[in-house]
Amino acid sequence: MTVTGLPIQRACRAMGLGRATYYRPVVDWARRDAPVIAALTTLVAAKSRWGFWKCYARLRLDGQPWNHKRLWRVYCQLRLNLPRRTKKRLPMRLRQPLVVLPQPNAVWAVDFMSDTLYGGRRFRTVNVLDEGVREALAIEIDTSLPAERVIRVLEQVVAWRGRPQALRLDNGPELIADRFLTWCAERGIELRYIPPGKPDQNAFIERFNRT
Repeated sequence: MTVTGLPIQRACRAMGLGRATYYRPVVDWARRDAPVIAALTTLVAAKSRWGFWKCYARLRLDGQPWNHKRLWRVYCQLRLNLPRRTKKRLPMRLRQPLVVLPQPNAVWAVDFMSDTLYGGRRFRTVNVLDEGVREALAIEIDTSLPAERVIRVLEQVVAWRGRPQALRLDNGPELIADRFLTWCAERGIELRYIPPGKPDQNAFIERFNRT
């Protein structure tokens, strides 16, 4: 009988628990895996960017007898498994004809350039071009130009020139950020993304960049 007065067989059936599991003695996994935990924490402290298989290979070379299944269980319990770095999947970008209305604020083109200073430090520029009148509206230069900085540049241009109907741009991380998409949606600006690896679809500002 159990503490509640039910037979063990009936209580295990109600809980979906096997009777062998009920009678199995409790194991202190922290004490049993103490050598594995000590070896892993010492190794990860010295090599913080190593993944599981590098740690496993190193411990095996050091003569440790633990197999990969036990090591992986302890590795996950210690929350040492790092997230895998993956690229953000882009939606399908359709090829669009370069139709330009000969009027201002119809379509602005946005693109980045980069170069290196004499001392070896890299810098970037974000260029904004009005395709309809072939006028450079802004060239912002800095060592870092995140999405917030691009928004600030566009807001400065909109303040004195007005809002564009559309923006033609590539798929850079600054230009597909949620903050940038929200800013354009709130102002009713259409975004015309070019297909990846097709700079000819943004030919006007590419020609400006080369000049």
